[in-house]
Amino acid sequence: MSRQVERIPLPAMSLGTGRELAVHRYGRAGARPKAYLQAALHADELPGGLVLHHLIRRLDEAAAAGSIRGEIVLVPVANPIGLGQVVGGRHAGRLELDGGENFNRYYPDLAAAILPAIESRLGADAAANVTAIRGAMLDALAARKPVGELAALRTLLLRLAVDADIALDLHCDLHALLHVYTGSHLWPQAADLVAQLGARACLLAAESGGEPFDEALSTPWWRLAERFGPAKPVPRDACLSATVELRGMADIDDATAAADASALFDFLVRRKLIAGVAAPLPATCCVATPLAGVDIVRASAPGIVAYAVALGATVKAGDLIAEIVDPAAADPARARTPLHTRADGIVFTRALEKLARPGHTVAKVAGGTPLPGRVGKLLDD
Repeated sequence: MSRQVERIPLPAMSLGTGRELAVHRYGRAGARPKAYLQAALHADELPGGLVLHHLIRRLDEAAAAGSIRGEIVLVPVANPIGLGQVVGGRHAGRLELDGGENFNRYYPDLAAAILPAIESRLGADAAANVTAIRGAMLDALAARKPVGELAALRTLLLRLAVDADIALDLHCDLHALLHVYTGSHLWPQAADLVAQLGARACLLAAESGGEPFDEALSTPWWRLAERFGPAKPVPRDACLSATVELRGMADIDDATAAADASALFDFLVRRKLIAGVAAPLPATCCVATPLAGVDIVRASAPGIVAYAVALGATVKAGDLIAEIVDPAAADPARARTPLHTRADGIVFTRALEKLARPGHTVAKVAGGTPLPGRVGKLLDD
């Protein structure tokens, strides 16, 4: 079956305007397994869109050969709202300009939404429970009456993805190594994805505290599993969802995107969505570490960032990461404010903008041990 493209309109927020979401579908609706991939939910994070462009080419070939075995849904531009937010010649795609909300936060708790209706429908058959829960989540989303374009977009994206076996949300960081965020209950089930992509860090958390898109799809399963226990079994990994950070904002080129698309294609082959034999799984480039172990190194003074370590460097707690330089200081010997890390680990993210303000994120270090104070909201908004 060839690719089908559906264009779903979003509600207009002003007279004479309108936006739509383009959805690319492969395989038969309802076929298993189902994979959902989206890009550019943070609309200024563009590498994922180019990766899905290359993946569509590969999937078109597979569809023409009759090799699609499951259902595959792609949304290469998941945020047409943010895509149009250009102010003074600069693209501002992370936060909605109208209300200031992060496009990848505040997704609803679907476990809580379906709990009153689902308990009587579950039994001793785990597979039947999965089907019932997916149906209940789809019903709950269909019943929502979102007001406004952003609320409608969030509901629509969840409706497209909530019944998937695999859901990948493609992002990028500022200046970064490829890394992955996923649920601690999904490890080591997600290890092949991390190895296939060549990720240099994999950050695990039961809940990050920000209600991002990927957790809206995965956390209901472990919450319901804990709620009902072995008498009414619910698989914790019924949806393997992850946020994939495709390096940095400047890492956009055809060769890199095509290689990432090939890695995703092989992952889909390995997961039986596409017929064929996947290439041998590459060696893993990292160990999974807790998101609570990530040291977010922040500027403590305004100035220019001068890094002391390279991206990808392995550091120890107490090591100098960068200095904040005040070039207007009366005494050059007092012009530098040092920033040290609290973690042993790898420097996997650095700032793209080198003019720092107090509280500005300068670097992130993936450490193996949870850090004091790293509780609640673990993501860097």
